[in-house]
Amino acid sequence: MIAETVCSAVSAAGLGIAVVTAYRKRFLAAARIAAYSLVPVALVMTGIVGWIADTAFSPSAWAGFVLLGGAWLLFMTTRAVERRSGGTRKERKAAKAAQREAVAPAASAPSLGPATRPAARPAASPRPAKSGDDFSDIEAILKKHGI
Repeated sequence: MIAETVCSAVSAAGLGIAVVTAYRKRFLAAARIAAYSLVPVALVMTGIVGWIADTAFSPSAWAGFVLLGGAWLLFMTTRAVERRSGGTRKERKAAKAAQREAVAPAASAPSLGPATRPAARPAASPRPAKSGDDFSDIEAILKKHGI
């Protein structure tokens, strides 16, 4: 009974604020305030407020909330352990199979040449470019850098 009275008072105050806002020619804001202030009365009329008030003072409802919290905690703990251990067996098998099927698994590793530079090489005489030799410039650059 008191919850319904409080909700009605809140709605009345909100509608009063909406009227003052509309008087100040801020009609969009007044409409938004009126919409928010009608929500508590709508909740009272649908019976949700009574249900919530009955639930708040029910020991069996609180026991149910405690069980829900325990189930959620258990679920989150198992997820954290699963992530830390690298997933389930099926996921690990699939990851290993995917790694074996990879085209070039070591492609991301940089290929480093010898640590010391070789002695100066004699300059190669440039070849005349042929009509079918489109990559001769690229080959020359790669040879120049020792690749």
